[in-house]
Amino acid sequence: MEIYHLKDNIKVFCVRAKSFPDGIMQAHDTLYSLVTFSSQRRHFGISQPVNGVIVYIAAAEELHGGEAEKFGCETFVVKSGNYISRLIKDYANNIRQVNATFQKFIARPDIDPKGCCVEWYLNEKDVRCMVRLTK
Repeated sequence: MEIYHLKDNIKVFCVRAKSFPDGIMQAHDTLYSLVTFSSQRRHFGISQPVNGVIVYIAAAEELHGGEAEKFGCETFVVKSGNYISRLIKDYANNIRQVNATFQKFIARPDIDPKGCCVEWYLNEKDVRCMVRLTK
């Protein structure tokens, strides 16, 4: 685990999963039908509890103003700040590590109570799991 500092807010457009965790892949597939995965744009999976239910969104960085509206998507802002973080290599073959990492992170007393769990897909094999800290 390490502290990762996200310097600036990141505005993303997103597709909401119909359910968690079963709808995750469909949300990403729908997002990637709108924009392909590329190194030109940051890609995320974001989850947080809303009224006791986990809401998951597949998200892509908005590179040009109005992309969300163009694709008929909602927007979200990944907030700048310090995050507790862990890089997981070859995440598709280590998917249990993603869940275990987030379970460990959300048990910490110093996480942002209004924050979320962020999966930052660095490429097609590696993901950075992050939860924003209060400081």
